Amino acid sequence: MLLSSKKSNLFDFLELIGKFVVNFVFMKRKVTQSLIDWKNSPRRMPLIINGARQVGKTYIIEEFGKEHYENVVYMNMEIETNLCQFIETEMSPKKIIQYIEAVKMMEIKPGKTLIFFDEIQVCERALTSLKYFSEQMPEHHVIAAGSLLGVAINREKYSFPVGKVDEINMYPLDFEEFLWAMNMGKLAEEIRLHYSGNEVFPEALHNVALEMYYKYFITGGMPAVIVAFVDSESFVKIQTIQNNILNEYVADMAKYADSSTSIKIRACYNSIPAQLAKENAKFQYKVVQRGGTASIFGEAIEWIILAGIALKCQRLEHGFVPINAYADLINFKLYMADIGILTLRSKLPLQTILLPVEVDNTFLGAMTENYVAQVFATKGYDLFYWQSDGKAEVDFVLQLEDGVIPVEIKKGFRTRSRSLGIFIEKYKTPYAIRISKKNFGFENNIKSVPLYAAHCI
Repeated sequence: MLLSSKKSNLFDFLELIGKFVVNFVFMKRKVTQSLIDWKNSPRRMPLIINGARQVGKTYIIEEFGKEHYENVVYMNMEIETNLCQFIETEMSPKKIIQYIEAVKMMEIKPGKTLIFFDEIQVCERALTSLKYFSEQMPEHHVIAAGSLLGVAINREKYSFPVGKVDEINMYPLDFEEFLWAMNMGKLAEEIRLHYSGNEVFPEALHNVALEMYYKYFITGGMPAVIVAFVDSESFVKIQTIQNNILNEYVADMAKYADSSTSIKIRACYNSIPAQLAKENAKFQYKVVQRGGTASIFGEAIEWIILAGIALKCQRLEHGFVPINAYADLINFKLYMADIGILTLRSKLPLQTILLPVEVDNTFLGAMTENYVAQVFATKGYDLFYWQSDGKAEVDFVLQLEDGVIPVEIKKGFRTRSRSLGIFIEKYKTPYAIRISKKNFGFENNIKSVPLYAAHCI
């Protein structure tokens, strides 16, 4: 029986979700199930986990290893320079395992030991060796993680083991994972139940969920930031951690690019808030630099996307299946990969976000789009928006099992828009989705989804 059925249960629930443990935060992540599926797959190959710095790759792999294996052999390739040198001359999996056993004084058992190569992008031959693990010793369970693997492969002459590895992309925690970290799993369950049934959320729970959404809007999904927030509930303290993450990004720009390209990368990344502030938010090179062009900044944009710190949303010319075939390769929007980092970089006053009343702030609308872009990217959706020859524009377009679905984003409770109707009429879509502060519902062929439930789509 849903909580909405009994008033007494509602208040009991509100009391329950107001109590959470602050001493220790176990980061329950959805990617764990993907790791379990990989372990149990009869067609398992060495696994590469991609993701930006600080999204929690090392933590989740180590926790997974402790839970599902007898032991974990961990090798950070930035530190294990001797191992890198060994692999430079020998890529036989058998000899690599023998070497690791000798160094770590640990027996590596097929299927019982997890071999974990961290920061594998610094050791080209280690990446290549995954191919031979797949071909010669598939009984061994091998995971490799790289924060800037895409950038490194693009930059160097890496022999990527195409077709010989499995791959998983990791992102910052989504809102549901944030609720888990805040010990509000029951609220997360109710959100999913009401989404599935298009059932109106009890007003008290709706307001609680919106309040948590505001907090997530500021914290974002970086694990270290969330741990600090759970411990302190201080928005000031988490800004120090967010700034440290930004500094790591800047350091990587200098490390993995020449000085000229590094300057361009920083300029493109720093321009994202200004890009989003424009009326249609379409990326314009002239915003980065007067006279800027794709030939000047194209490589820099590709870098921040490959690094996992920015998300690219391409314009659609038509809303037909398959939507990827109708992508406009020239026009696109660029979002930050973490809403918390965008909030920090934009310097939007936090009270503007936290106020429960409607705030007339155009940029807050663009930031809300960024939040949804992050949600959709985390779910594995390709990001597209639609723009007509006129002024009509739909924020996101998804290709779901039901067909092509337009998605409109509103930062508040006001949801009037002509563009959604134009798209529906033009492409005869089965239904549309509107994401806003409004409660769950389904009316006039539009599914109303609260901002805090975007991850359910």
